[in-house]
Amino acid sequence: MSTRSQLPLTPELLAKAAEKVGIDPQLVPQIWNELDASAPRPKFNVSNVAFYFGAMIIISAMTWFLTSAWDSTGGLFKLGTALVYAAAFAVAGFWLRERPGMRVPSGLLVTAAVCMTPLAVFGLESATHFWAQGDPGKYSGFYEWIKGSWVPLEVATIVVGLVTIRFERFPFLVAPIAFASWYLSMDLAAYAIHSTDWQAEWDGRSIVSMIVGLVTIVAALFIDRFTREDYAFWLYFFGSMSFWGGLWARGESSGEPAQFAALVIGLAFVAASIILGRRVLAVFGCLECFSYLGHLAWDFRDSLSFPVVLTVVGLGVIALGVWYQKNLPRIEAAAGALVPEGVRKFIPRSRVA
Repeated sequence: MSTRSQLPLTPELLAKAAEKVGIDPQLVPQIWNELDASAPRPKFNVSNVAFYFGAMIIISAMTWFLTSAWDSTGGLFKLGTALVYAAAFAVAGFWLRERPGMRVPSGLLVTAAVCMTPLAVFGLESATHFWAQGDPGKYSGFYEWIKGSWVPLEVATIVVGLVTIRFERFPFLVAPIAFASWYLSMDLAAYAIHSTDWQAEWDGRSIVSMIVGLVTIVAALFIDRFTREDYAFWLYFFGSMSFWGGLWARGESSGEPAQFAALVIGLAFVAASIILGRRVLAVFGCLECFSYLGHLAWDFRDSLSFPVVLTVVGLGVIALGVWYQKNLPRIEAAAGALVPEGVRKFIPRSRVA
């Protein structure tokens, strides 16, 4: 008995189908939310934990944990090894994809293949002695040092990841793309900005990191709106790291107004997390609030009352959290209603009340 190939369902396709069969268009968002809520999700069980743990061991073995012996090998050896590993992982992953219940290990093996890209590009550059900005040294330094010569490794990883995800729709594939984007935010500034003024170069790098972070978060918001599975999490995560990393670095040399502005942005991240249902934004927003409290603690380090005031504030925050937990649906509905209509269309459909 033959089966039809499954067509990826999107809100737009659902709306067109509803129009053809005469369903009220206003009911489409409710139908979509119900489908999204009832869609099968990968279960958190021993098998999946083993799959992810094994994949992380493989990826780490060929990235962070490469031994010093690898640094003595030639560029062609690194390139060949990376290509062989990538090909083996990709073939195994796509082979498993056709087997029932093997979607998770299939996607993880393909992700591991994508993670071989930096080593392959480094091997190619090492063999040809073609560097974007001078010889960066050992490959292990890619995960330790900010250098402009790493930019081709990151760009290639992003490109390979985007091409691969076109054929293997697996959310974790976004992780190496987002990770490379985060590293790119640091190395791109090193590549583009050259100044004899250390402070000016540091500020420039911070601004680039913030811009790349914001672009990544906006991309996550766009992807979050048009996909049913969670392809956006890693973009939110690494985009927030890039943005806040740049902001915190810049804050070291900024004055009180900039510190307070960062606090306001942190509170905005917390508010956005309520509307978008993305806790990762709340985490980074709360970290900034905590950072600002540390800033105040330094300013009031000679005050006996400051720790007492902070304790009261902490208790108030806990009480606020308890109240929020008890009234979660009503609060999120009210927060969604406050969003202007022009902005609501950019909010993921599953979050719109």
